[in-house]
Amino acid sequence: MFLANKKIDNQVKTFITYNKGRDWSLLQAPDTDLRGNPVHCLLPYCSLHLHLKVSENPYTSGNIASRDTAPSIIVASGNIGTELSDDDISMFVSADAGNTWRQIFEEEHSVLYLDQGGVLVAIKHTSLPIRHLWLSFDEGKSWSKYSFTSLPLFVDGVLGEPGEETLIMTVFGHFSHRSEWQLVKIDYKSIFDRRCAEEDYRPWQLHSQGEACIMGAKRIYRKRKSEKKCMQGKYAGAMTSEPCVCTEADFDCDYGYERHSNGQCLPAFWYNPSSLSKDCSIGQSYLNSTGYRKVVSNNCTDGVREQYTAKPQQCPGKAPQGLRIITTDGKLTAEQGHNVTFLVQLEEGDLQRSLIQVDFGDGIAVSYANLSSTEDGIKHIYQNVGIFRVTVLVENSLGSDNAVLYLHVTCPLEHVHLSLPFVTTKNKEVNATALLWPSQVGTLTYVWWFGNNTEPLITLEGSITFTFSVEGMNTITVQVSAGNIILQDTKTIAVYEQFQSLRLSFSPNLDDYNPDIPEWRRDISRVVKRALVEATGISSKHILVAVLPGLPTSAELFILPYQDAPAENKRKTEDLEQISEILVQKLKQNFVHFDLKPGVRILVHAAHLTAAPLVDPTPSHSGSAMLMLLSVVFVGLAVFVIYKFKRKIPGLNIYAQMQNEKDQEMISPVSQRESIPNAPQSELMSPEQLVDEKLDVQPIGSISTAAEPQSTKEIPTYVNG
Repeated sequence: MFLANKKIDNQVKTFITYNKGRDWSLLQAPDTDLRGNPVHCLLPYCSLHLHLKVSENPYTSGNIASRDTAPSIIVASGNIGTELSDDDISMFVSADAGNTWRQIFEEEHSVLYLDQGGVLVAIKHTSLPIRHLWLSFDEGKSWSKYSFTSLPLFVDGVLGEPGEETLIMTVFGHFSHRSEWQLVKIDYKSIFDRRCAEEDYRPWQLHSQGEACIMGAKRIYRKRKSEKKCMQGKYAGAMTSEPCVCTEADFDCDYGYERHSNGQCLPAFWYNPSSLSKDCSIGQSYLNSTGYRKVVSNNCTDGVREQYTAKPQQCPGKAPQGLRIITTDGKLTAEQGHNVTFLVQLEEGDLQRSLIQVDFGDGIAVSYANLSSTEDGIKHIYQNVGIFRVTVLVENSLGSDNAVLYLHVTCPLEHVHLSLPFVTTKNKEVNATALLWPSQVGTLTYVWWFGNNTEPLITLEGSITFTFSVEGMNTITVQVSAGNIILQDTKTIAVYEQFQSLRLSFSPNLDDYNPDIPEWRRDISRVVKRALVEATGISSKHILVAVLPGLPTSAELFILPYQDAPAENKRKTEDLEQISEILVQKLKQNFVHFDLKPGVRILVHAAHLTAAPLVDPTPSHSGSAMLMLLSVVFVGLAVFVIYKFKRKIPGLNIYAQMQNEKDQEMISPVSQRESIPNAPQSELMSPEQLVDEKLDVQPIGSISTAAEPQSTKEIPTYVNG
């Protein structure tokens, strides 16, 4: 027997069941109240409702109490009405396992079971001191008042002594709020003058509103006659128990079935009874449900048992249907080089007698002749990134079915490098490229920021073109999103209407200490800039130095038209030329140097004419680029020899923006395969003519054709400020 509170239409009601929850019914309220007045309570509109909180404190009885040694007695607090309430709480007792109830107190009491329920002890729940308790020897029909202390006691708890035959209880509390605890031990043995004999008992049959078969059996217990006042002693349990013939009441609806208004169990809307055979192979059998199952622990026999029990049935042969292929984690992404486990699922059909063919979409396919090979999944490793079409085909003698899965294979993104020129002219297009390692990582999203106060630009391409309309230092940031990984890189670009640049070289011993890493180049750029400022006295705000990747070590020096104060105009071209002449003169006089470490001094030289640094994001030099590089080096050596013996040529290019300029942009990245412009043979000059000819310095906005192509894997590092 079970009791439960259920909320129906915002009302909590108490229900009782005698068959493990198959059927529930409301509690019938007592016919009369404590004073004998009739109670007008008609089911289902009015019933008895109980508080079913069992005490977690061993010293209190809680709202409801029962004992397995007193199978028919239940004591609980509750109320009569349409729903459970915390108002007008009374105490109720049932002596027939919940079939009928009787009101015993109008206030809450703690109730103890003594002598296997032969004695019930009740103590009032109150914050006031008390010295009386109540005893019942007839299962709660009548109660007698007894005094357990001469002085009123604030009761904190009641505890029964352990043992089935105990007639001893302990009440503990205090006489006042300042006094110590008091223990009052009460022994009721003196009340009984003898032990119960066989004639003092009567048989009692457990039933549910007159129905004797409970959980498929009839059980008869022995109870003491209410008029006999004797001590019961040890509990003997049920006298007899015999099975009942099975009826429909002994069966509940099976999984996937619901009981309808006519009492029949029919399939629920979401359940397909034929699904039980989907994993069944030909030659095997399965239990075909009738829609019913016997209630757990029910002991009935015969009757309708055979009719309601599931029957074994031979597995039918079916064509494959409802084929699916999924990954074990349910994701549609996987990492390159890692195991991917696929699961093949079939709603209907005989997998063990079917041929399974799986094509992974990367040129590899496998076949399986039975399900045992795929029970743990089909494992595969993808060596490349991309989106692959995975197909599976299952076929047997009755038909076939296929399914498709698209899997996105990615590679973790490890590094992002933003390839960007150092300096550009205003209103000229500039190309920015995000270089990735590894280069193939699957589908990517690029987010670009120009400064930190503009709305970002989102692209699927790793390269963009843009222009700057305002002079000064500008930052560009790119974020690359690959799956749940986001990496970013930030670079700074200087934007001016005119500027000058000069290629620098260093003492050969610097190459011995060049690890060719960005951090080292950044530090050397900072040191070279400080050496230039100290040697020339020029403000550091006019100078930008970028050490280039690769060997031999070289750098690019930019002379910028910095505006020192708001009221001062920008430096004109003549001012930049004057600064350039000072720098070139100090460099040629070997006044610019720095100490790399004690005993190692590095001289900085003016190398040769150059444009803004050329950036090549390709991973290696092409043959034509290497040939061009060797040719330019040879010409440079020839010019240097003639320079030593004849006259000095300032190694300087002056850049300025020209209106409606249509030449190639000054700092845009140059491909390694870019060829040297062709010129007629008559226009070529010998080295001597090149020395004697006075250089015509003009303000231009494009890269000089005499610039040396520079091929690098990353942007050179520069320092400004």
